[in-house]
Amino acid sequence: MDQSEKLLMGIERILSVASDLVDEVARLKSVEEEWKILKEKVFMNQLTKAGQEVFALDGHSISAIQDIFHKEECTIKNQKRSILKKWNTSCMTESVQQFLNLYQESSQELIRTS
Repeated sequence: MDQSEKLLMGIERILSVASDLVDEVARLKSVEEEWKILKEKVFMNQLTKAGQEVFALDGHSISAIQDIFHKEECTIKNQKRSILKKWNTSCMTESVQQFLNLYQESSQELIRTS
């Protein structure tokens, strides 16, 4: 086997390894996305369905939420208080931030476990 054949075989091996790495990166991205979805579900399943609906409309006024769900103001306020209590936060903004932090935490956890 001459030098050029050895070189070609080496290049083929490098390309094969590179292809495997590309496939692995794609797989890990898929796993990361599934991980984020599962963490979101676990986080949100701490709330009742009504609590999830109110949380999803954070940023809307209580009167707007009342109009959407046809609920009394005190019911909506109680659902918001329940969210704050379950997630140990002092305001809805903090609850939303805690929810958004899931994605950053998920990525870091996935890196640590890989």
